[in-house]
Amino acid sequence: MTKTPLFAGLVFDESDRPVETALVGDEPCYVVNDLGFRRHIPSEQVDRQVLGHIAELMKGSEDLISEETAKMLGQEDVFTKAAIEQQLKNIDKQFDQLMQMGIPEDVRAYLGMMGFKVTINVHGEVLSINQPGIASDEGE
Repeated sequence: MTKTPLFAGLVFDESDRPVETALVGDEPCYVVNDLGFRRHIPSEQVDRQVLGHIAELMKGSEDLISEETAKMLGQEDVFTKAAIEQQLKNIDKQFDQLMQMGIPEDVRAYLGMMGFKVTINVHGEVLSINQPGIASDEGE
């Protein structure tokens, strides 16, 4: 497991304050200030909730995502699309690798600039995820 919470710098508390990170032994944690009491929440607990939400958004759209990804790569052949689609269908394995390797700091900075934001409560439950480019159900 990585020594840094996956979404470090992108997680906020219910009062919209950035959540700190820390290590408790070897375990990376998000640290939520609960009226002066610093609650240490294992980062995997929060990170897996966020990744699960992302996976849920992708379900059923693997063909479209693989087609667009192949276009962006300039490799629009059927084999590339099939390989990408297969990777998307096994997204849980990809997330396990991501949990091991972590998200590079420059990618997290880019996500933050684009407006990606996770809000958690003092128990580590994800309350909301603001993702750039995701349309809401109200058609906004």
